[in-house]
Amino acid sequence: MLLLLFILVALLLLPLAILRSTGHRQKRPPGPWGLPVIGYLPWIDSKAPHETLTNLTRRYGPVCALKMGSVYTVLLSDPRLVRQVLAKDSFSGRAPLYLTHGIMGGYGLICAEGKLWREQRRFAVSCLKNLGMLKFGGKRDRLEARIIGAVDESVSKLSVHSGRQGVDPFETLHHCLGNLMNRIVFGKDYREDDVVWKWLRHLQEEGVKHIGVAGPLNFLPILRLLPRFSKVFDYLIDGKRKTHQVYKQIIAEHRNQVDNGEETMDSVLAAFDDEMRRRMNSDDPGHFTEPQFLHFLADLFGASTDTTLATIRWFLLFMVAYPEEQLRIQQELDAVLRGKNVSLDDRSALPYLEAAIAETQRIRSVVPVGIPHGTTEDTLIAGYEVPKGSMVVPLQWAIHMNPKYWQDPTKFKPERFIAQDGSLAKPEAFLPFQTGKRMCLGEDLAKMMLFLFTGRILQRLNLTSPEDQQLDLTGECGITMTPKPYRLIFTSRS
Repeated sequence: MLLLLFILVALLLLPLAILRSTGHRQKRPPGPWGLPVIGYLPWIDSKAPHETLTNLTRRYGPVCALKMGSVYTVLLSDPRLVRQVLAKDSFSGRAPLYLTHGIMGGYGLICAEGKLWREQRRFAVSCLKNLGMLKFGGKRDRLEARIIGAVDESVSKLSVHSGRQGVDPFETLHHCLGNLMNRIVFGKDYREDDVVWKWLRHLQEEGVKHIGVAGPLNFLPILRLLPRFSKVFDYLIDGKRKTHQVYKQIIAEHRNQVDNGEETMDSVLAAFDDEMRRRMNSDDPGHFTEPQFLHFLADLFGASTDTTLATIRWFLLFMVAYPEEQLRIQQELDAVLRGKNVSLDDRSALPYLEAAIAETQRIRSVVPVGIPHGTTEDTLIAGYEVPKGSMVVPLQWAIHMNPKYWQDPTKFKPERFIAQDGSLAKPEAFLPFQTGKRMCLGEDLAKMMLFLFTGRILQRLNLTSPEDQQLDLTGECGITMTPKPYRLIFTSRS
């Protein structure tokens, strides 16, 4: 009944909406009409929103606009324009999305804006550099050792559990990569069968499916009153509450160790807690509060784990779908390393491996709709008026799959990232970590993990698909796009 009421009100208000918007059509970006209240939402494919929005950019141009619920939304699909726009302060806000912004209360890093975001982003970058996100030095070496420990555990588990029927690498990779991030963010790790850790992994896996940028609950919060949406809403709220309880316990354990003079692991948690204690005794407490602490930890852990894990899973799947590319990378590894294990110092000497990682990020953008920005003031994009409070979407899928920038964009071709001199090329239309003031702050850490995981797995194991399996490269789209479940056979190359 509530949904029918929405539709009735929308139809009644449609003539008024058309009259009010007529004066803006020449000044604002072109785009499709929508219904009052609900906008263009009924025509967006919930399972593939990136494709619906990409089709709009193909029809209306590289700057187009639509209403998603009551949120005025601008889609950008030109890479040069994306770089120009996202470099400006007026686009450094966050879009008014209910799930990712309203529920989180503007805390953390992903949903923060203004002074809170600037302060916390600087602190996060400083933390990661102090933990080893550097080009060289002793700190980087210690971080590399942490990553290699997780990689070696993955290789060992995958080769042991694999048989003629194959094994889905998801659980192993989720545990090993997730535990690596546990050490970096929380200074803690878990056994694979730990009950709390299994629950946290499950919550994360399910959560990314429900928090879609184009989901109607983001734009019409009243839908949470309907049974279909209330379950999702309650699941997310309850998951957040219980996750924060776990984090509070980890923080308490850390503080108890510090108070007892025990040695603790270097971590983001330890750094934030030290800064919060120091600020409590100063005249400038800033935004180092407990709510910010909990959301800050969740954002750093979740964002880095989700995207990196999805990229590795896609990489392995494409290595099986394109065995000639797997062989070419392994030949490069053998020729360059001559039996030595892959290390970060080998990155410049292994351009084809790096190119294959980049091509994976292009052909299967793990955040296909991009991370939406918000306008903090009335502004312009390519001469078009964009009001304050708009959502601006740098549409990665539209850019990465556009034949204007990529020949045969649906084909997996790592060589497109190889320059004429044999080095790694950096095309302007390649934006896997976004760009501008809010680009991914953990880009260098992600590149380290991707290189070491993919390089060491291919150096030690051959990847094939069970005979009874039909590979599916379409994926499932929530806030990230992940592969559908698949099985691989991992065979030792030795």
